[in-house]
Amino acid sequence: MAEKKVSSLPAKLINGGVAGLVGVTCVFPIDLAKTRLQNQQGIQVYKGMLDCLAKTVRSEGYFGCYRGAAVNLTLVTPEKAIKLAANDVFRQKLSKDGHLPLWGEILAGCGAGTCQVVVTTPMEMLKIQLQDAGRLAAQRPVPTPAQAAAPGPAPSLVAPAAAQPSPPPRPSATGITVKLLKTRGLAGLYRGAGATLMRDVPFSMIYFPLFANLNTLGRESQGDVQSRAPFMQSFMAGCTAGSVAAVAVTPLDVIKTRLQTLQKGEGEDTYRGIIDCTRRIMSREGPSAFLKGATCRALVIAPLFGIAQGVYFLGVGETVLGLLG
Repeated sequence: MAEKKVSSLPAKLINGGVAGLVGVTCVFPIDLAKTRLQNQQGIQVYKGMLDCLAKTVRSEGYFGCYRGAAVNLTLVTPEKAIKLAANDVFRQKLSKDGHLPLWGEILAGCGAGTCQVVVTTPMEMLKIQLQDAGRLAAQRPVPTPAQAAAPGPAPSLVAPAAAQPSPPPRPSATGITVKLLKTRGLAGLYRGAGATLMRDVPFSMIYFPLFANLNTLGRESQGDVQSRAPFMQSFMAGCTAGSVAAVAVTPLDVIKTRLQTLQKGEGEDTYRGIIDCTRRIMSREGPSAFLKGATCRALVIAPLFGIAQGVYFLGVGETVLGLLG
């Protein structure tokens, strides 16, 4: 299986889709913690990744760690399929006599990152709203026992429910999508597209060349060697390259997350664009704010791309197409 060559575009798309589903399922809770930590501005609800996950489980249950996962799992298949397949296609087009120079690897990564934005932006837009809902709910004041026991007018016997403020309904991906389409049109789903592009293109330009070179270590450079890498080598190369690229573009991810968050907590800034967001974060929170969630992001991206590249080069797509054919 390690010698199987990934060739056809349908096989690439199937491999990328399966890889994305497996990877996201494994690391989604850490991605949720990353989003909530990056959005903290004033009130510090969470002290770190573990504290965030512990409080999420305590207040929202285990499945609270997977809020927004349905959107991610639905759209990550085309997103990862486009990203991995586009990189392969660009690499093949830019190769000459089986050799691809470094500038070609970087250009192929740039093309892959640009192509995926068409799916990544609405996916991230919806996912962030669902992931951040728990953080906003945790900021709402809860009456203390003393406040609850304070003297006041007797509760109404006719309509007791009206006297108690009900918690706001949990947002849903469908509800958010419909509201955005009604109020802002299709552009509403692509809010933050520029910031997403600004994050994903540099990420792919770092990740793919680094992965390709790590994936060929210890082996003769003949032909398309990355398609013949052993599973564990592809896995470790994906983990390493993913973590390096993830940390490198974390400041851009913070900006993207802030711009795409529609509901803000008390005292939290809203932004008019990338430059305004960068300036406000720098002036109000300092340079360290641009690295919020860096550890979480590395812990998400490393196994995500390790699994993705491992599954991708196992040749699942070829097997599926063989069974169907």
